[in-house]
Amino acid sequence: MTVKQKIQSLRNELNTHNHNYYVLDNATISDLEFDLKLKELEKLEAENPEFFDANSPTQRVGGSITKNFETVTHKNRMYSLDNSYSKEDLLDWEKRIQKILGRTELEYTCELKYDGASINLTYENGQFVKAVTRGDGFQGDEVTANIKTILSIPLTLKGDFVSDFEMRGEIILPLNGFIKMNEERVANGEEEYRNPRNTASGSLKLQDSAEVAKRPLDCLLYQVVTSERKYKTHFESLKNARKVGFKVPETITLAKSIDKVFEFVNHWDEKRHDLPYETDGIVIKVNNLQQQEELGYTSKAPRWAIAYKFKAEQVSTILNEITYQVGRTGAITPVANLEPVQLAGTTVKRASLHNADQIEKLDIRVNDTVFVEKGGEIIPKIIAVDFTKRPKNSEPTHYATNCPECNSELIRTEGDAKHYCPNEFGCAPQITGRIQHFISRKAMDIDGLGGETVDLLRKEGLIQNYADLYDLKVEQIIPLERMAEKSAQNMISGIEKSKEISFEKVLFALGIRFVGETVAKKLAKHFKSIDNLMTANFETLIAVDEIGDRIAQSILDFSSDLGNIQLINRLKDSGVQLEVSAESLENQTDKLQGQIFVVSGVFHQMSRNELKKAIEDNGGKVSSSISKKTSFIVAGDNMGPSKLAKAETLGVTIISEQDFIDMVS
Repeated sequence: MTVKQKIQSLRNELNTHNHNYYVLDNATISDLEFDLKLKELEKLEAENPEFFDANSPTQRVGGSITKNFETVTHKNRMYSLDNSYSKEDLLDWEKRIQKILGRTELEYTCELKYDGASINLTYENGQFVKAVTRGDGFQGDEVTANIKTILSIPLTLKGDFVSDFEMRGEIILPLNGFIKMNEERVANGEEEYRNPRNTASGSLKLQDSAEVAKRPLDCLLYQVVTSERKYKTHFESLKNARKVGFKVPETITLAKSIDKVFEFVNHWDEKRHDLPYETDGIVIKVNNLQQQEELGYTSKAPRWAIAYKFKAEQVSTILNEITYQVGRTGAITPVANLEPVQLAGTTVKRASLHNADQIEKLDIRVNDTVFVEKGGEIIPKIIAVDFTKRPKNSEPTHYATNCPECNSELIRTEGDAKHYCPNEFGCAPQITGRIQHFISRKAMDIDGLGGETVDLLRKEGLIQNYADLYDLKVEQIIPLERMAEKSAQNMISGIEKSKEISFEKVLFALGIRFVGETVAKKLAKHFKSIDNLMTANFETLIAVDEIGDRIAQSILDFSSDLGNIQLINRLKDSGVQLEVSAESLENQTDKLQGQIFVVSGVFHQMSRNELKKAIEDNGGKVSSSISKKTSFIVAGDNMGPSKLAKAETLGVTIISEQDFIDMVS
């Protein structure tokens, strides 16, 4: 046997032992024997560096240092899931699916919803390439070195699978490992970690991968993302993923009907407390991958999947004080400051009271005993007051009349649930909040600049609005607290790079009230530049698809404010992208203006997403369901029979993939 063959043989053997122990929970070798073989491999690799392999078992022990985690755009967006809290919600979801697919046979997969940190693993030709956190769904942080230390994640696949793909999963910290970590921290006089989820998530961003290797992290996989059509169902793809080395939980179950889904929900609602890790619900998915494609996505979530959340845990505690927070839009949020209490694995000290109406409705008062739960087990909220324990000297709550930060008198417009501070350019939290929104990942994505730094820059008088960022100099930043020359240069570089951010993201970054990501994309696509948008009248604005009276009025208010006009002019002078680039406009036309398309079936020349993009690039609109308003159906292979029947009944024109290509070329 040659040295190269010996090295490869040891790698294969150690990979098999890792899989048996960390995935199958079936050790086939003692720890001592494993360590001896690992040392032998380390020695051979050190003596023969020409045979280095980044995915060798010797590379799992960590030791690499990552100072800054690179932001990476996801090849395929990582969507959120819509939540449901009752069986009625699930039935409504099934009705929505059937409306799109027609009365067709449906099969589901039921999976436990793991409470950890979402991860996206990329594989090419059977080899692990990189790992990226979920981030905001569009882009995340590359944490490859840290993920390699998790021994249940295969670095080299064994057997036949799709060639290039992404594997989605959840990094978790099993309860036994979490308890052991806390016991060690207590013994060392350190503060305990609060819950497994946050500890798992925080572990991924540790700079020293050797520290990550010490933590008993695990990874449970739940989705294969690929353009290859090797498998027909989600369940089949996961079953084969398990065969080639992935840790796919055995709890995933096929359900032939929604009633079988309910059985799965009922079973795990009782049995979830026996699991070795935390879970907060069930994920139900349409099993057929072609049907998943047909159903597609909303702006936030897949239509073919939904999360069923278990009933939230409730506790009672004392309300010590009500304070008021000011958001970046000036919206006032009342906050309940509570006697600390344990709830769903975390210590809760504060809860949102939403608005004045909610306080009045529940008759919440200081010193009340209140019932707190986590909405969807995430955000704590007060759901009721225990009136039997109310003190005799209790006084009704009088809602704040003035801003807690700048003392301006609060306003509340008719039909609005919240009170607002009108001092837009003079109220500190609004100033800081708008700049923090501007620099955020979904907006200008400015590296080297965080919330605390923004607040520091404002307090030092260096910035009062987001246009001021582009006037900053390195020499102004270096003297600030906790700032070194390298940090200052990184900040200025990040600000300079943000000038390349596309117009639709800049429009979102401006923080116009009611203009979120999706609305910003529609407005950018329609108006093409900030000048066109800011000179549009009310009628022109509401004529844009999905732009209603409220959004239109908000844009008019923003555009007529002299302060905002000055900010926009300064951003222009700084070189920020305030119009759609010529490159983006290159392939856009109005050929399909006013026409609505439904895309159905399997295509060969273009992917379904490419077809939809081509429709939108040429001024058309994509709809998920057929109606009288549908102009064309682009039909591929295996178009659903119910859709075909509906199209014929309504007299909608059906065209082929080639017909569509000819139409837009």
